[in-house]
Amino acid sequence: MRLNNSFFYTIRDDIKDEDSKSGNLLARSGMIKKEASGVYMFMPMGLRVKRKIENIIRDEMDKAGANEVLMPALIPSEIFHKSHRYDSFGPDMFKLNDRNNREFCLGPTHEELFVMAAKEKIKSYRDMPFNIYQIQDKFRDEARPRFGLIRTREFTMKDAYSFDTNFETGEISYQKMVEAYKNSFDRMGIDYRIVRADTGVMGGDLSEEFQAVTDIGEDILVMCDSCDFGSNIEVAPVKAEKVAKEKTKKMEMIETTGAKSIADIVTLLDIDIKKTVKTLVYNVDGEIIFVLVKGDRDLNDTKLRKLLKASTVEMATEEELKTVTEASFGSLGPIGIKTKIVIDNEVADMSNFVCGANKTGYHYINVNLSDFDVYMKGDIVNIREGDTCPHCSGKIYFKKGIEIGNTFKLGTKYSEALDLNYLDEENKLKPVYMGCYGIGVARCMAAIAEQQADEHGLVWPVSIAPFTVCITVINVKDDVQMKLALELYDEFNKQGIDVLLDDRDERAGVKFKDADLIGIPYRITVGKKANEGILELKSRDGKIDTEISKNDIIKEIDSYL
Repeated sequence: MRLNNSFFYTIRDDIKDEDSKSGNLLARSGMIKKEASGVYMFMPMGLRVKRKIENIIRDEMDKAGANEVLMPALIPSEIFHKSHRYDSFGPDMFKLNDRNNREFCLGPTHEELFVMAAKEKIKSYRDMPFNIYQIQDKFRDEARPRFGLIRTREFTMKDAYSFDTNFETGEISYQKMVEAYKNSFDRMGIDYRIVRADTGVMGGDLSEEFQAVTDIGEDILVMCDSCDFGSNIEVAPVKAEKVAKEKTKKMEMIETTGAKSIADIVTLLDIDIKKTVKTLVYNVDGEIIFVLVKGDRDLNDTKLRKLLKASTVEMATEEELKTVTEASFGSLGPIGIKTKIVIDNEVADMSNFVCGANKTGYHYINVNLSDFDVYMKGDIVNIREGDTCPHCSGKIYFKKGIEIGNTFKLGTKYSEALDLNYLDEENKLKPVYMGCYGIGVARCMAAIAEQQADEHGLVWPVSIAPFTVCITVINVKDDVQMKLALELYDEFNKQGIDVLLDDRDERAGVKFKDADLIGIPYRITVGKKANEGILELKSRDGKIDTEISKNDIIKEIDSYL
């Protein structure tokens, strides 16, 4: 590609409405342009990067034995009613009606359609295993699009689905995909971790996320300093702190006027926060429930939802609270309350603790589990930095991450809902065992930009850079320089090496800054020594900065590749 008379531009100043380093640099380098909140155009340079990422993924999927298909983006809404996911997506789903008033949606995901496709093949156990995938746009009406390409309303995803007779063969298919993912992300040069995650709206038996470790990100990654444990904070198990059992004391109500928080109680009573219990009120599928956690812990909504097998878990409003007690939020507790009470595992081990008295301005001291009825207990709190690892004696630390891929053991959820069955060896009808595997293509692009950019701009790995080599001509009006540049340009193309020729009539400084901003791995400068056949070679990562003969340049670049 020659830049002169091509559709290419860069922007010198930071983009005001981009809230991430990657979004800012990708927009400034002319790779993407925001059309609306969470909606982006891909310009020529950006599209080349995106396509190279897609091709790496496609290559690894094909090597793993998967077959590519393409599903429609426009999907009849009744399909999601059949799988009982229409309500789960709620306002996130873009919906529209055709001229016959039949409701459709823009596909937020495609599990249902892949099941329907699989029905065309699967009749008996002999028809499996197999895996089919697509690379296609998805649409979700995100409430808060942000971080450039990291959270958008239209995005390209690679989604794959494996179909097996049972868990055992499904596990083989699952591990094949995990290896394909590792290979893909390794080839892209991404620093990533594999962590356990919540299955969410997808459902199923297990979910693992491939998280790019970055300074920004919507996810908190829980890591251990001694073992390979990794988890999304949403599902990271907490190893309950061991506490010494005390002799039970008599419960007593005390006045605590003005104390509206755990911190206030700790100060007022001069006690350790670990001796306090805070009471939270939640609306769980329309039912008001009291939730008890230790005073120094934060409730994990995802864990609570999974423990109660609920669809929705939300903090109760003041109006909802008044339906069960007249006490204010700062004085709530489990004593004398008629609603269901759920407690965290750590609370179950406590004795003689302090909690609200369900009377505004009052608390109980010396409360024990024998003083109230517990509906259910479980691990429902967030893990913290410094906690003991749930798998070893190491200590927990946090990193931020961008979810670039996920894998799900779906089990038989969708096959049972949509009647995807097969006849086994004994001629008995059984549901198909499924796996699901997704990669966010543009998220990979953003994650690499976040991880590898510097103060001058993007730094692409060779595998996904829009071009491998940039030839910069200092003076395009110099016939010797242009002749040598064109010769090199033709030779690189013959060798199959992606080459960009900056033949614009611009100052050298402008060209150098643009080359750094767009992140081309190798820059060859054709300047004053062109008549001697001498070139300047510089790598974008700063490891190479030297002069080299025109006769050696192709061989030199090829050795790096």
